[in-house]
Amino acid sequence: MQVQQFAVPEALRAHVRYFWTMESAAGAASFRTIVDGCPGLLFQHGAAGLQPQAGKPWTRLLLHGQATQPLEVVSVAPFQLIGMCLQPGALASVFGLAAEELTDSCMDPDLLSAAPGFRLAERLGNADSVSAQLDQLTAYLQTAINRQGAAPEPPIEQAVQRIVATGGGLNLRQLQDELQLSERSFQRKFKQRVGVSPKLFARICQFQESLGQLRRAEYEKLSDIAYNHDYADQSHYIRAFREFAGSTPQQFRQQARGQVDDFPALRR
Repeated sequence: MQVQQFAVPEALRAHVRYFWTMESAAGAASFRTIVDGCPGLLFQHGAAGLQPQAGKPWTRLLLHGQATQPLEVVSVAPFQLIGMCLQPGALASVFGLAAEELTDSCMDPDLLSAAPGFRLAERLGNADSVSAQLDQLTAYLQTAINRQGAAPEPPIEQAVQRIVATGGGLNLRQLQDELQLSERSFQRKFKQRVGVSPKLFARICQFQESLGQLRRAEYEKLSDIAYNHDYADQSHYIRAFREFAGSTPQQFRQQARGQVDDFPALRR
């Protein structure tokens, strides 16, 4: 199983975190997605073959929203994927969608009017190299952004940035007051823009920060990570980790050793 990440052009960084590819030459493979607070888009080369362990096969091209739980994905044949990890509010800023409608779900982006006539699946299928595919993804995004035309909603984008920057460790009520929003308005606007509540998004960011420390092995005891990231104790940390990663921290380290940061834990 091979995974690569690619930087995005400066003009797209407000909407996209990174591009990525994944390839498996094995006859059968599986991987587990990890909750990361971001929507995304992926394309499968050849016949669609990947599918959730309990669910229907994915289409060749799909746009997915925020995930609130990890997902087991399996394949019975070799596969090649290319995709992008979007910024938390990109479903609204790029595709004009209410993000909450796509939480824990996915759809074919070619059915949207974000870039009419672009036929992204066809273009990606006809591209003869990863570089050419990245060019097509870039062109698609630029077309969709130009058509959407709306700037990110400043208060919510500011809230997202603050939550991410602090690893979920800030007082949400205080943030709400600073943005001069009522609790109801803050909750509604945030969920519409990001797809999950501010509290859940903060918990996901807290988990992601702890995951980074775990990957870097910058700890002596697991309780060090728990206390560094404001978990009540080690058992609370392990429960949160299992909720968002589908395994304990120790199991994750064993499965994901040597893999790319911020990507699904891969297993064969």
